Amino acid sequence: MLQWPARVARWAPAVAGATALLLGVCGQAAAQADFYKGKQIRMIIGHEVGNDYDLAGRVLARYLAKHIPGQPTIVVQNMPAAASIPAVNFLYAQAPRDGTVFGSFSRNIPSQALMGQANLEVDARRFNWLGATSLPARACVRWFTAPVKTPAELFTQEFIVGGAGAGSSLSILPTVFNQVLGTKFRLVLGYKGTSDVVLAIERGEVHGACASYGQFRPYEQLIRDGKLVYFVRAEEAPIPEIPDVPSIFDFAKTAEQRQLMRFIFSSTEFGRPYVFPPEVPPERVAIVRKAFAATLQDPALIAETTRIKMDMTYRPPEDLERLVASLYETPPAVIETVKKLVPILQ
Repeated sequence: MLQWPARVARWAPAVAGATALLLGVCGQAAAQADFYKGKQIRMIIGHEVGNDYDLAGRVLARYLAKHIPGQPTIVVQNMPAAASIPAVNFLYAQAPRDGTVFGSFSRNIPSQALMGQANLEVDARRFNWLGATSLPARACVRWFTAPVKTPAELFTQEFIVGGAGAGSSLSILPTVFNQVLGTKFRLVLGYKGTSDVVLAIERGEVHGACASYGQFRPYEQLIRDGKLVYFVRAEEAPIPEIPDVPSIFDFAKTAEQRQLMRFIFSSTEFGRPYVFPPEVPPERVAIVRKAFAATLQDPALIAETTRIKMDMTYRPPEDLERLVASLYETPPAVIETVKKLVPILQ
């Protein structure tokens, strides 16, 4: 009968244990990879159909599925009410925690949550951030016949703009400019989104609008024809496509005004964020994060979004986590000042 050497025999239990552990880990990885096979995933979009979040989300959904092991079906569901607050509340408190539901919401949500926005019941630090698309700038446009032609005239003449929910950039930008700098925007609420407001501009109901730069991309013909004109940007850095448009920061008179606007406008850096709810298993978070990154490097997606001029710049989840952490380090005094000056943000 064949006998094992004594020292080999002593190692046998350890080798067997390590082998079992390795097989177990591999088995768990395979199980996680197989989890999405035959599944349907819901992508919640907290904006109306046709909004830039919606258009970008639908493009992402078409390519993302093939990069997730098991190639699940991804179904887009819009929850556009109240500047995406119902959507983010659903993702935070009600959506399944098994990795079958993820979504996107207004980039303003983390700041608003920190400030105690009414009806917003989330702690942005608890989300599983998957990444983001785009690094948008924000700007204001005017109709070519509008009485205000330059940013300086915003301080002396009324400029009527259309707004959506309190948390939308359509409403936030003119409100911040009025409260922090003393401009004379008159905000008319009740519009569903940017497309609705642009129609109102063409009808002569309002003079213009302020929103993410990407939200005006569908109206390039009006811009080329000189009917819709960019005349001020919200960011300090120039917007590459419209480098000559002046910054509203040029009209800040004090360091405090600049600090307040930097806090409020920091949301721009979130791009179009995507999250899993809290408590999704880490293995599934890792799978979808990897797929998300691979999708935004997919040559077919890059070719399509380049053709339609859609900004799908990849923002890794680690960047978003650092940005959230930084927001939560904002001095309470600054937050209180913002809340007093700009109550629409709460």
